[in-house]
Amino acid sequence: MKIKELFDTINPYEKKLYKPYIIAEIGVNYEGSMALAKRLVDEAKEGGADAVKFQTYKADTIASKDSPAYWDRNEEPTATQHELFQKHQGFWKDEMQELKNYCDSEDIEFLSTPFDVESATFLNEMMDVFKISSSDITNKPFIEYMCSFNKPIILSTGASSLNEIAEAVEWIEKSGNTQLALLHCVLNYPTPDANANLGMMIDLKSKFPDKILGYSDHTLPKDMKVCEMATMLGAVIIEKHFTHDKTLKGNDHYHAMDKEDLKYFRKNLERTFDILGGFHLKALKDEAPARANARRSLVALRDIPKGKVVELEDLTFKRPAHGVSPKFIDEVVGSVAVRDIKDDDVIKWNMFE
Repeated sequence: MKIKELFDTINPYEKKLYKPYIIAEIGVNYEGSMALAKRLVDEAKEGGADAVKFQTYKADTIASKDSPAYWDRNEEPTATQHELFQKHQGFWKDEMQELKNYCDSEDIEFLSTPFDVESATFLNEMMDVFKISSSDITNKPFIEYMCSFNKPIILSTGASSLNEIAEAVEWIEKSGNTQLALLHCVLNYPTPDANANLGMMIDLKSKFPDKILGYSDHTLPKDMKVCEMATMLGAVIIEKHFTHDKTLKGNDHYHAMDKEDLKYFRKNLERTFDILGGFHLKALKDEAPARANARRSLVALRDIPKGKVVELEDLTFKRPAHGVSPKFIDEVVGSVAVRDIKDDDVIKWNMFE
């Protein structure tokens, strides 16, 4: 399923869980190499991702020169955001078009988060959906610009208050964009499990029940349990950083998943959804023997001669459920027996007038 189809088909009010649309967030983990970028696309596809997502920016338009670092300096020693972005900028319109074409050839969806008007403009020609970073949730003019293309929006909500989220939702809705996914996110690199706060997704869903719910993850992958739990809480979209080598220092490698983590997550999801089964309550076909044999019927507690009016004291209830259900006891009591009924006989309707 393509991401646009997800927005067109999923009913946010439906009481069920969905296997999530998985976005492998390559970001700029390709380290400026087109060959590595394509390898990461291949590995994301192999792992089971539905889409890959890059980031498109220029250091001079995303950060001032004195913007301080806010990440783990042991993992990424760069002192300022501008310096970090300068290290990793590079792929622009032509390279993104090449990656878009490559993704199409490999049957995996291409996405990239724009961080300025120029990149949003040319990416519009390559994508059916816009992703808005948590860092731009208060950036009204930029949000409105991306909404001007009238495409579904995926909005991450990291480090945001409820009022800030509501404000951004209002801007998006005023622009005419009704197809919106809100991704719970924690801007903590990496996010300790204790800070994942997946319970916030319940509040997010209750406050915005008409929006698609998702989760953008920055925890260490380990057993991918956090993403699995997010799915069980209703995340229809799961986004997580993706790398070919988790041991690499710097940028987003150290808290990213790799193809093996993704395969493991997919495998666990298949088993989990097998266990979940259906979402509408009903008796299963395989439960038919239990319904017939473990439930009870009305049974004669003593001999009931022909012509006798049945009294409550004449009856008890025992397995199997091959006769009259105990739920009809009020209809049986007061009926007249049309034949002799022996002690311990299972009561049948043809025994009475």
